[in-house]
Amino acid sequence: MVNSSQFPYFILTAYLDMGYLNLLVNQLYGSAGLFPFLLLQIPFDTHTISRSMCFLQIYCLYTYVSVEFCNLAVMSYDRYLAICCPLHYKARLTSNKVALLIALIWLYSLIKFLVTLCLNLRLTLCGNVTDRLYCNNYYVVKLACSVTKVNNIYGLFGTFLTIFVPLIPILFSYTKILRVCVVGSKETRQKAVSTCSPHIASLINFSFGCCFEIFQSRFNMTGVPRILRNVLSLYFLTIQPIFNPVIYGLRLSKIRQICRNQFCCKKL
Repeated sequence: MVNSSQFPYFILTAYLDMGYLNLLVNQLYGSAGLFPFLLLQIPFDTHTISRSMCFLQIYCLYTYVSVEFCNLAVMSYDRYLAICCPLHYKARLTSNKVALLIALIWLYSLIKFLVTLCLNLRLTLCGNVTDRLYCNNYYVVKLACSVTKVNNIYGLFGTFLTIFVPLIPILFSYTKILRVCVVGSKETRQKAVSTCSPHIASLINFSFGCCFEIFQSRFNMTGVPRILRNVLSLYFLTIQPIFNPVIYGLRLSKIRQICRNQFCCKKL
């Protein structure tokens, strides 16, 4: 059992600094795949987008989702190490390993949806109207005249990789953390909850938006008011970039103090 007095040193862990930065970069990347197109279309009655830009938008939005889930998965593993193995934390998660993990997250996501993009580009489309605020892979594939069996199979496989592969380290990490909390002291449980709460809240918030988008694509949701469907379809792109700075900003004073100390030391 780890002594709870060791916790304060590990509350702000190595991956968290770069993890926050990676979340920020990814959310800017995802927003850039949507909002410039919407702003350009607002003045016009007819909202159009070229075929190439539509596929580019699909690629940006889907890789954004994959990177977000993968980053949250690695951040859960970071919390597992910090809470369950604090004495071995620095040896297991060095700065080089953190940089490698972030690079692998992006490489994995970009390559995975590069296959989706290539499968889409070979399709012959019979229509050009989709009832969506942005280009959605499922709705674009439905417009195809050619055979889409491969697209549909890989689409389901890609959804599985995006959601369930990151879910494995998340479930593993929080199972271990929960075990430590059950046998630990009250102070240990309080510090574990304080450390994990922002991550869990961010994960639940993002999962809600993505699940609604998946359900809306696969199931008939005409019973839901149109304006509500439009708002919720943008949830994972608009609320998550606002939610994360607020929820992680609870630790802003600690982050600011660490940055100030590092800056002053370098200056000296």
